[in-house]
Amino acid sequence: MQVVLDDYVWAAGIATELVNTAPEVWHGEEHLPDLAAFTDLHSLPAPTRPGELRAVHRLRTTVRELIDQPDRARLIAGASALTSPAGAVTLATSSGRSRWAVSPQPGATVADTLSLICGVGILGVVQTLGAERFRACGAPTCQGAFIDTTRPGRRRYCMPGLCGNRVNVSNHRARRAAAHAPR
Repeated sequence: MQVVLDDYVWAAGIATELVNTAPEVWHGEEHLPDLAAFTDLHSLPAPTRPGELRAVHRLRTTVRELIDQPDRARLIAGASALTSPAGAVTLATSSGRSRWAVSPQPGATVADTLSLICGVGILGVVQTLGAERFRACGAPTCQGAFIDTTRPGRRRYCMPGLCGNRVNVSNHRARRAAAHAPR
């Protein structure tokens, strides 16, 4: 597997999805009980070693700590540490376009591969978009976090289809209740 260095949007999306599988985001329910579904969804190598799930849970905590405290120097240091499983840097060519890519070291675990992806995503966003793109979810009942890679940089929710929809439904119900309230 290769991680293209300028594809930070994809890598930051994986980091966001990983962070938002945590039980604190889902009010105690673990959304990463095994690695198979997550690795299949993102075309990552299948887990082959015991203890890989625990290592990915530890990685999830590390990435969340970085997103929660978005100081530029801290993000760079933390993301640089996450890229330590990097192996060879190569020039990958696809569709006639050459781009720099990095591969995990031979024998890398799923946690190593995810660490490399998250590190590339964080470094790319810090360099290209800035540290202010690391945010907590704007929904009042959500504990999620995300890396905003949208062009205008105005994303408010960790999962717009879920958290954003909940806020919109709540606001709609409040407006309806206010409109139908006796005066």
